[in-house]
Amino acid sequence: MKGLRMDGTAIRVMAVDDSPITRKMIKKALEPEGFAIIGEAANGRDAVEMYNKIKPDVITMDVTMPIMDGLKAAQVIKEQNPAQKIIMLSAMSDNDIVAEARGWGIVHFCAKPFKPEEIVEKIMQVISE
Repeated sequence: MKGLRMDGTAIRVMAVDDSPITRKMIKKALEPEGFAIIGEAANGRDAVEMYNKIKPDVITMDVTMPIMDGLKAAQVIKEQNPAQKIIMLSAMSDNDIVAEARGWGIVHFCAKPFKPEEIVEKIMQVISE
């Protein structure tokens, strides 16, 4: 199973997206591979609050969300923990968004809609770095 570490424990993922359907798709893609979805948030503010409680290995973060967008939430989380692994999810391949995210040390992106194997491979890539 791809979602397991060498010691057999699950890689812990927090899914952040204002779309319940997208969060469900992430779960459906990852849980059969052994990953643990340890938290879900529908906006950036909730994601930041939850992050401090659960400390996931990887965060999948939608860019466009209400209350606080994914870039701002990622920025706040990266300020708290520069080593946090974050994959930005976006339906828009906007170069300005990518450039801003890279400025915060976020180098991984996954275009929506994604295939289940794409999100699995992206998380494996991030974890292995």
